[in-house]
Amino acid sequence: MNSLHNEIQALGKLLCARNEHIATAESCTGGLISSTLTDCPGSSDWFLGALVAYSNEIKNALLKVPTETLQQHGAVSEQTVRAMAAGACSLLGVDHAVAVSGVAGPGGGSPQKPVGTVWIGWSVAGELSAHCFHFSGSRSEVKQQTVEQALRGLSSRLAAL
Repeated sequence: MNSLHNEIQALGKLLCARNEHIATAESCTGGLISSTLTDCPGSSDWFLGALVAYSNEIKNALLKVPTETLQQHGAVSEQTVRAMAAGACSLLGVDHAVAVSGVAGPGGGSPQKPVGTVWIGWSVAGELSAHCFHFSGSRSEVKQQTVEQALRGLSSRLAAL
């Protein structure tokens, strides 16, 4: 976790140098990404906020994930996390966002989306991308792996700008 802390500090310095800000839209992590970000001193200079959108109703009402997307693809999908990331940028007025939705377990999985399936979406300078991960372990381990991949993905995408 120490290397992740160092990566977050580097991310913060990069964002400050560019005068840019980030936010999160979280479902399965329940705010753990934003908590991890705010563990870094100085995060208030570049992290503006988060929305924990655990229910589809909140994803739709606040993050503007289309009802059709949720009905056709489900909450744990590429289309949903892309919409969540875009919605977070719009709602919170930030340059970049990361969004997550998944099945942390121990229940709730299906043959199509087993426990440990997590979609992570990023909106970086208006460019949307997403990736599906299949994590293993306990609920807390799935959530922690999600945090790490979400933030590492954000860092690498920002560094590539």
